[in-house]
Amino acid sequence: MDEMNYQIGILTLSDKGACGSREDESGTILAELVVGLGHVVRYQVIADEQDKIEMILTSWVDDLGLDLILTTGGTGVSPRDVTPQATAAVLDYQLPGMAEAMRAESLKITPRAMISRAIVGVRQQTMIVNFPGSPKAVRENYMVLQPVFGHALAKLKGDPEDCAIKAP
Repeated sequence: MDEMNYQIGILTLSDKGACGSREDESGTILAELVVGLGHVVRYQVIADEQDKIEMILTSWVDDLGLDLILTTGGTGVSPRDVTPQATAAVLDYQLPGMAEAMRAESLKITPRAMISRAIVGVRQQTMIVNFPGSPKAVRENYMVLQPVFGHALAKLKGDPEDCAIKAP
């Protein structure tokens, strides 16, 4: 894939990571995976606080105009897992097929994938994707979505080309 020039933000949601008692491996992995897609211009680790997550997501879209925001962590069912609620609160609409694809592939690896509440959606012309907090799951889930990121982002930016795949 040719390198693209999308501006990307990575937001890790981790109480332990925010206070320095755990290193952020998942965000680092995402930063490595997106190299061919664009440039990481924002990278932050914060505690699982819904208001703060909403504030950062909104600012990264409305003020900075990022093209893609990837979150990691907070997608499970524990009381502190609020990433999907925060993301849903700032979205204009969801892209459920992308979240469903991540869960479907993950179910082939672990039955625990069915408790993931990760969502994918759009605010203005920015795609926001929730990834799990596990480094292994981040890599696996990213690989599911990787083939469509370039096309989806181009469409969000107004690419007029037809979506149908042309025969050789």
